[in-house]
Amino acid sequence: VASLVLNRPERKNALSLELRTDLSTCLKELAGDPSVKAVMLTGSGSSFCAGFDLKELSAGDTEAIFAEAHAYHRSVYTFPKPLIAAVNGPALAGGMDLALMCDVRIASETAAFGQPQVRHGIPAAYELMRTVLDESTCRHLCLSGDIVDAQTAVSIRLVTTVVSAESLVAEAVELTASFATNPSAIDMKSRFLKGQPDLF
Repeated sequence: VASLVLNRPERKNALSLELRTDLSTCLKELAGDPSVKAVMLTGSGSSFCAGFDLKELSAGDTEAIFAEAHAYHRSVYTFPKPLIAAVNGPALAGGMDLALMCDVRIASETAAFGQPQVRHGIPAAYELMRTVLDESTCRHLCLSGDIVDAQTAVSIRLVTTVVSAESLVAEAVELTASFATNPSAIDMKSRFLKGQPDLF
């Protein structure tokens, strides 16, 4: 089992170019490491991930930044081993997308999910949301920009369970380890990848 931690707590783990590159690099290395059978991903501090770094978006060419992000999205979305998100706090915009690209999500009581960027004219990743959520829920979140709490996330099947903040990482590691010891898990992940839409 390997654990990855988004470590920009001062920016709510916003996805800068550097962080996206680091995450993609780590996932590529873990994909090729035969000793790693499953991976757990979480955030440092009080947030899981606030999405793309708005400072970068405001300072640069938005279209170029999103084009560059294609490789990052693909590295997560097509990761060939079980990937578990331990959502320790708000997962918003691209942070929610990151959680959605994981195979399983468990959340702490302080977790929250949403696409608030739509209120500023930045569209949500609707097609990605549809791989996990039902049509009505996706449309609501995409049109409203509403943020849902952890318990609501369970009710809409965005996360499988909610645990205390104190026990989140331990429970996530235990779950990840259970997947790692399942000899058919990687074969199942391969089947998942073949069946999912080619989004990135």
